[in-house]
Amino acid sequence: MRSHCLCICIATFAFGVSKAGAGDSDHAAGSPVYLTANDLSIATGNPSLVRMSSGSTHIPVWSLSGGTPGQSVSGVVGGFPRDCAAVKVEIVVTSTDKQTSPEYEDLYRVHLSQMVENAPFTARYRLGKPVQTRLPAAPLHTRTIVLESYYEVVPDAPLTVRIQREPGLPGDTFTRPTGLALVKVTPLRAPAEPHVVQDVSGYNSWPMIQAIGDKLVCTYSRGSAHTIHEDARAVYARMSTDGGKTWTAETTVANTPGYGEVTVGKGLDSSGAMLLWVRRIGKEWNHDLYRTTDGETFELVATPKLDVTPMQITDVFAVPNVGLMALWFAGNYSDQPVHSWGVMTSEDDGKTWTQKTIESGLDKADWPTEPAAVYLGDGRILVVARTESNGQTQFQMVSTDYGATWTRSRTNIGDVLASTPSLILDPDTGLLSNYYYERGRGILRRRVVDPEAVFDDPLGWPASEAVGIGSEVPFDSGNANATVIGDTHYVSFYSGKAPDTAVLVSEVPAPTAGN
Repeated sequence: MRSHCLCICIATFAFGVSKAGAGDSDHAAGSPVYLTANDLSIATGNPSLVRMSSGSTHIPVWSLSGGTPGQSVSGVVGGFPRDCAAVKVEIVVTSTDKQTSPEYEDLYRVHLSQMVENAPFTARYRLGKPVQTRLPAAPLHTRTIVLESYYEVVPDAPLTVRIQREPGLPGDTFTRPTGLALVKVTPLRAPAEPHVVQDVSGYNSWPMIQAIGDKLVCTYSRGSAHTIHEDARAVYARMSTDGGKTWTAETTVANTPGYGEVTVGKGLDSSGAMLLWVRRIGKEWNHDLYRTTDGETFELVATPKLDVTPMQITDVFAVPNVGLMALWFAGNYSDQPVHSWGVMTSEDDGKTWTQKTIESGLDKADWPTEPAAVYLGDGRILVVARTESNGQTQFQMVSTDYGATWTRSRTNIGDVLASTPSLILDPDTGLLSNYYYERGRGILRRRVVDPEAVFDDPLGWPASEAVGIGSEVPFDSGNANATVIGDTHYVSFYSGKAPDTAVLVSEVPAPTAGN
């Protein structure tokens, strides 16, 4: 790390152009706290504190190996403002090695814990997910990397921050050292409280939300537990005309005797009516498509007979020259290569459907599930899908020929656990929002991007921001689904602890072009 120079001083590191999610400045609860390399010390392994020099500029950095796992450094940040609910943690890293280029990626993670009175300092320990980013264009360039966008804190308690590079994990392809120059910790306020759609006794779950004009229609399923086939599970709907603050009385969409029914996809037909896919499981496995113009009365449109029985058919969207399209996936979540996914298309507003398999015989690790899609124009479709493998990132699939052929890749979206994505493309700004719920953390997240930046670069997604908070019970919460009215996004999810969970909706301002 000593043989090259760095033409920048610590005070000028460009946090102003960090890859933070949109709206972070609105949630700041105080001034950021900075830890320079001199404020950090060895935590594990044998990293080296070295000096980068260029002329009369000298900067201390911690040299973290690209070949030896287990190297980390740590520091302590004092208490935070009383209105601080959480913190965001960013790092600035650089490299002097001549091999530095965007052809390589590396991974970092943060370990966080707080020293809270009358509790062991391990009580609030949180192991951050690995964050993968590309190296910069050349040596001496710096990167600002968000390692944690929302860690809940006790305001008056000291916070221990430990930064670790992960050269032993797949995805870290740069075998040379990198230099950690700075850690930035920003206090955050809590996101706004979500609106309650339904919280009666029972397992209210798996909601779908759709705007019909200026009305919000939220559909959901209720049973006795996290099960999809029990006869007691039926589908219900409520409608709101005031942005989710109040809701009409519950109406029943589907309650077929002998079947368990679950909402799995939604969308609009060519006339602007809402379409709703309901999975119906009993003596057969079916998907029923319902239609409503008012959010209160639903009529059955179709129950397509398909060659491959889907686990789910997901959200409906329009594709020019094709008609309506929905993606599906099938499999049994086992470790056997029996999983598949594909598309369904309709030329008559959902009355009949044609099924096409895109990939089959997939292992679970390569299986994209619960996909969300947007049509970008010129035949291009962008899809983000959930991963069923712990420690893996969300998938991205793209098509340039109206869905005839597809390319599947991994993204850098790793703050997930069985996290179902939901996409909103804002026509005025062209910005794409990816909403998903990180189970086990209880965080509703959003990543905002210009889709042109990631269509051919699935590792280029910016960092997430927290836009809602729910239960940390892993599978008694989750399943984000989003819609938009004007300049506001509405994101439904469920949250609680079995046997009782609630359906909620977070109201989130749409991202703006300058933010």
